[in-house]
Order: sequence, then structure tokens, then C-alpha cells
Amino acid sequence: MRTSIATVSLSGSLTEKLTAASRAGFDGVEIFENDLLASPLTPEEIRARCADLGLTIDLYQPMRDIEAVPAEEFARNMRRARHKFELMRRLGADTVLVCSSVHPLAVDDDALAADHLRQLADSAQEFGIRVAYEALAWGRHVNTYGHAWRIVEAADHPALGTCLDSFHILSRGSDPKGIADIPGEKIFFLQLADAPLLAMDVLQWSRHYRCFPGQGGFDVAGLVRNVLDTGYDGPLSLEVFNDVFRQAEAGPTAVDAHRSLLVLQETVGVATPPAPVVPTGVAFAELVTPDAEPVAAVLGALGFARTARHRTKPVDLWQQGEARILVNTSGAARRTGTGLAAIGLESPDPAGAARRAEALLAPVLPRRRAAEDAPLDAVEAPDGTELFFCATGRPELPNWRADFADEADGSHGTGGTGRSHGTGGSHGTGVHRIDHLALAQPWHHFDEAALFHRSVLGLHAQESVDVADPYGLMRSRAVTNADGSVRIALGVGAAPTDDTVHAQHIALATSDVVAAARRFREAGGLLLPIPANYYDDLAARHEFTDGELKTYRELGILYDRDAHGEFRHCYTMTVGRVFFELVQRDGYRGYGAQNAPVRLAAQHTARAVTGG
Repeated sequence: MRTSIATVSLSGSLTEKLTAASRAGFDGVEIFENDLLASPLTPEEIRARCADLGLTIDLYQPMRDIEAVPAEEFARNMRRARHKFELMRRLGADTVLVCSSVHPLAVDDDALAADHLRQLADSAQEFGIRVAYEALAWGRHVNTYGHAWRIVEAADHPALGTCLDSFHILSRGSDPKGIADIPGEKIFFLQLADAPLLAMDVLQWSRHYRCFPGQGGFDVAGLVRNVLDTGYDGPLSLEVFNDVFRQAEAGPTAVDAHRSLLVLQETVGVATPPAPVVPTGVAFAELVTPDAEPVAAVLGALGFARTARHRTKPVDLWQQGEARILVNTSGAARRTGTGLAAIGLESPDPAGAARRAEALLAPVLPRRRAAEDAPLDAVEAPDGTELFFCATGRPELPNWRADFADEADGSHGTGGTGRSHGTGGSHGTGVHRIDHLALAQPWHHFDEAALFHRSVLGLHAQESVDVADPYGLMRSRAVTNADGSVRIALGVGAAPTDDTVHAQHIALATSDVVAAARRFREAGGLLLPIPANYYDDLAARHEFTDGELKTYRELGILYDRDAHGEFRHCYTMTVGRVFFELVQRDGYRGYGAQNAPVRLAAQHTARAVTGG
């Protein structure tokens, strides 16, 4: 289907918005009146600019407070409307959005509203323009799509139809099944927006919290199915008012917007991009650092052994069990500091995963590699993290492990898993795999990141949670595959300039976190100190065996439980923007959100003490 976006959904000047929409792959735009009024371009120049960019102008919006008003007010409205119709003719737009009235003088009279809209449609028809009447969720007298349709039906004019808007329908809890009563040819336009489920005034909800389909809690796909069943053949158009999007760069926002419509079309069965290829595990996590020594010290204390080195790049492979960490000291690392730069995802079909990613507008990353290096496909996540699609230990497919020479004998990697070198040396801490990865998101990419990981990678997005940080609230949302072998926690904090809040971390699974923590500390590792008050509260909330809580207090181990089991975990001190977490899951399915405020406060305190 054709796709469109309202210019109000993007930031910047009108020219910047049009360019971003075109580059993202949209077919058309809705011109928001304020964007046109603020533009130095004439309507003819805007029309030509859209044509050059391959964009149609699908809607001009909005006209407000037209119907069911006193005669003098309606006469002024008609004069204003004719001026707008002339402007639209110059602009090349043939459909105008008319919102249901919120005027204080508007009366509750459907017959009068129908008469006024009929007169408006008569005037519009002279200019070759159609009028799409939309019920605002906060309309003074008309605030449901069914009511708007009854007025349009009563007016009975060929140039008058209705505009359906998913936010106005779903925010009021209206049943979209009633859309079946509207003939498809009388649905002149369809506007789409999702939103988080919030208990607040619907006008403020609309103006500040709309988001793209798939990023909120509405069943936008169900509504679209009802609209398509009527025979509607117009564009799917996004109209999103969102404070974050209006401050973010227009280009990436437009790509995110178009991706949401591609996924929506797939969901409702009108498009068939390559099927999702869900990752089956984590092949590796790659750290970049300007100084390998501090990272190596932490990994060594955690029981990792350096098992291999890349043949052509300054990258070392550290391994314990099936947990693999790459440490990269390239030039880029010297510019960015220590951080989590890439994730290798085990894939049953790496090429298929890459095709899916490219079809959904994920940036495919070119790789500088020697001729003999494995040709791995990689894409970039919204936060800049590189995602590699891997097939470790499968000789029939390109294998990243073959790019590494084993430390033990200096030979090239065999393409196997490298297990023989991954026991953790003389003091292995029992780490057997990467449990989950936590990625700090730029504040304006949080919703985009959740949609990206869900749609591009086929992961399931769990509910967003808020946790208390000493300097505000931190949002977190986990995405995971069905068996939990891939878990990625996406977070964004309230203090975007604070490196502690935006630290990334790698959680390592162990079957005995107490033993792992002891061995780490005995090897010289530093665990994050946890305040004694936390353990006093823990004693009040749970019962423990003799000496158990004392051990947790000594080692800085935190505890949580859910309906499925128990969770014990502790943290290393932060190196650059990265720290490690040792976790022991006994049936537990969460991520220790109950303990996150304590951890965040402890990290702030540790940073203040160390000055790092």
C-alpha cells in the first residue's frame, strides 16, 4: 500500500521534513498548515519540491471549528475555507482534513452540522477538492467516529467523506468493528498513531505521547484490518504528535516511521517482507577500549582466559564456557572510550536475517576485512551497536571464529566453538554463558530501539518498566527470544549527560553466584558495594537460611524472586562505560528491576568516591 506521513510528525523546516520523508521511502505527505505558513517557499515551489522528491501531497490539514456554529461565524468560516481551497489548488493537494468543532459557540445539532459540511463540500468541489471530516476525541459535541459518519451520511455529498484516526478511535475505547458500516469509498483518509496506555487527559495524551504503530499499547493492526475490509484503497498515513520526535533528527525518525508501516503491513497481511529469523543465542559481545589492561584485569578476575587473537585486527577473544568477549583496541576505541560496540547473534539463517534487516530499513554495515576473513553480515541498531549474524561451529556457513588464531598453539581458528580454551584458567568462576546484555539508549531512540529489535530481529518486547535513579526515573524494556537464550535490556535514563546512568553491562550466567563472587574477589576483582540498609530491608521482606543474608551482605549480592523462582546477582565496578553482572537464575524470568534503584544509587556513590 502507499505510505504517507504528516509533516508535523518530524522535526525541522518543511524542506528538511520533505527530504527526510522521501529518503525514508514514503510515497506521500500530509502538509500541516503551520509548516506551510512558516516556510519561505511558495505553494508552487513546495509542490515542485515534492514532485522532485517523488512525493504526492495527500492531505492538507487541518481546518478547524467549521460546523454547527452561529450564522455569522459560519460565514467567516466559508470565506476562510475558500482562501484555503485556492491555496490547496496551488499546492496540488486535493483532500482537506476538517476536525470536529471544539468552538465554544458550537451547538449540539447534527442537522445543522450536516448542512454546514454540505455547503463546505459544495465550495470545495468547485476547486476539485474533497473534505475529510474527522471526529476529534475531545470534540465539543462530535467525538466518536460513528457520530462523525452519521453526520457525513446525512449530508450526502460526493465531495464529503470521513477521516479515520486510530488515536481518536482507540484512545476513547471505541470499537473499530463499527467501521464495517462505512463504505470504503466514503473513507477519504486514514491516519495512524499508536500510544502508550496512560491514564490522563486525552488532549494532552494526543499532543505529547503519540508514537508510531508497534511502539505503544493500541491494537492499531486490528483497526487497520477493519478499515481495509471496507475496500479502502487510500494511503496508510502517520500523524504523530510527540515531543521526542519533534526534537530528534528528522532523517532517523522518518526511517523509524516508515519501518513501523512496513511491519504494520506485514501484520495485516498486505505485504510480505522476508520472514523474521529469530536469533538462537549470543555468539559474542565485543568491547572497544583504548586500554586493554583494565578490561583484561576484570575479565581475568571473572575467570575468563584469553584464547585467541584476530589474524589481522587488534582484537582478542576471551572465553569461559560459552561466554565469549571480544576486546578491540582499534583506533575507533581510542576515540570513544571503553564501551560495548557489537553483539554477535547466533542465527539459523544469517543471510536470511540480513535480508530481513535490509528490507526493514536497518543500515547494513560495510566491513573492512581481509580477503580471507569470514564474510559476516552486520547491521546497525538505533543506538549504533553493530549486530552480527553468526553461525558458530557450522562448517557449511561463514564462521567468525575462523578469523582468530588460537593462543594455545598459534594456529588459525578451526571454525569450532573454541570450548577447549574456555575453562577460565586456574580459577574459573563457573560462568557458562552470557545471560543478557543491557544497552543504554539515547533518550530519543528508546521507542525506536524496541520496535527495531522486535521487528528486525523477531524478538518479543516485554512491558516497559520505570525504575528510580537518584536523579530521576530510568525506563527499561527487555526484548527476548522464546527460550531466553537471547535477552537484551534496553534502557534510557533521566540524566542524559551522566555516564553512570548510561553505562552498558554484560550479565554472565553462573550456577553459583556466591562461589563466583568469592573467586572474583579473591582474584583481585572489585565488586560494587551495596548499602547495609538494603539488607535490613531484605531481611524484613524475605526469610533466609542461617548465614545466607550475611554472605550476601559481605559480597554485595542482591536478591529477588518472582512467581517462577529466585534471582541472585552482583556487579563489578565500572570500567569506562561497561560493567559486568554475575547472575544466578533459579527459574526466575526477570532482570532484578526491584533492585535496580539500589544498584544505580550505589554506582553513583562509587563514581563520586573514585572520581571515575
